[in-house]
Amino acid sequence: HTGRSRNDQVATDLKLWCKDTVSELLTANRQLQSALVETAQNNQDAVMPGYTHLQRAQPVTFAHWCLAYVEMLARDESRLQDALKRLDVSPLGCGALAGTAYEIDREQLAGWLGFASATRNSLDSVSDRDHVLELLSAAAIGMVHLSRFAEDLIFFNTGEAGFVELSDRVTSGSSLMPQKKNPDALELIRGKCGRVQGALTGMMMTLKGLPLAYNKDMQEDKEGLFDALDTWLDCLHMAALVLDGIQVKRPRCQEAAQQGYANATELADYLVAKGVPFREAHHIVGEAVVEAIRQGKPLEDLPLSELQKFSQVIDEDVYPILSLQSCLDKRAAKGGVSPQQVAQAIAFAQARLG
Repeated sequence: HTGRSRNDQVATDLKLWCKDTVSELLTANRQLQSALVETAQNNQDAVMPGYTHLQRAQPVTFAHWCLAYVEMLARDESRLQDALKRLDVSPLGCGALAGTAYEIDREQLAGWLGFASATRNSLDSVSDRDHVLELLSAAAIGMVHLSRFAEDLIFFNTGEAGFVELSDRVTSGSSLMPQKKNPDALELIRGKCGRVQGALTGMMMTLKGLPLAYNKDMQEDKEGLFDALDTWLDCLHMAALVLDGIQVKRPRCQEAAQQGYANATELADYLVAKGVPFREAHHIVGEAVVEAIRQGKPLEDLPLSELQKFSQVIDEDVYPILSLQSCLDKRAAKGGVSPQQVAQAIAFAQARLG
């Protein structure tokens, strides 16, 4: 043990474990991104409702939904890479807290162990657990993303929505009700999110009052970190498995997109293009929707004479505008749901992921 202390050895070992685990997490993250991009590519024409407040809002595509989670996972990937840069410094040779009296080359030691460099301050080196907090924070955010992904698919899989069907590998039956097909894997992903948030909170509370250098409290950094990152890794793999066998029910998605007056915004934009101020257009369309609801019809099935009761500027050219395809095509700004933008986003993600 010449020239070494438990304090710098444990700190070094923990960083080596973190580096290996981050590598695994990055691989699993990119695999899930690739699965989402592949699912998007296969479902570019699957029109479905987009929601706000869980109310139908505007039409989107299943591909656009998939790509939203690609963006979230890309940020998770970036956070891991960023954290890796800061933890890639070796504390070995810092001794208990004041450094070592032996003539050792700490930079050479760092290189032998695969670190980018050696740390600069011995006292900080044995005290530092920022990398634990950063990785737990990245895990907490990443698990929030996976939990939202799971919740969306749980809803899409319900009988009330019926947009997707999950494979038997990620579902289970009921012990009592033979007709049930429960989304167990997704529910477990959603449930494990809280476990990871707890690990982050616990670690922050452990470190918040510690004086510098080693304290026995630091033994508490291992259990929460190991469990949280293992949990995140398992959930990334499980999410990819869910996508592997998913079936998108396009006719049902299309039917739902045509309900709920998701094209109301298009009518408002049409009126604005005809010179009607948006505040007034918003009010006009609201009245038209109320009338359509009263008659039990979609907006596009109201005759022109009915629509003109709300505004005389409405003409026959309104009907093509109210189609679902037109709703999609008009959202052609960067990041929008138009087929061209979605295709570009898929191509960009494929090039980035290789």
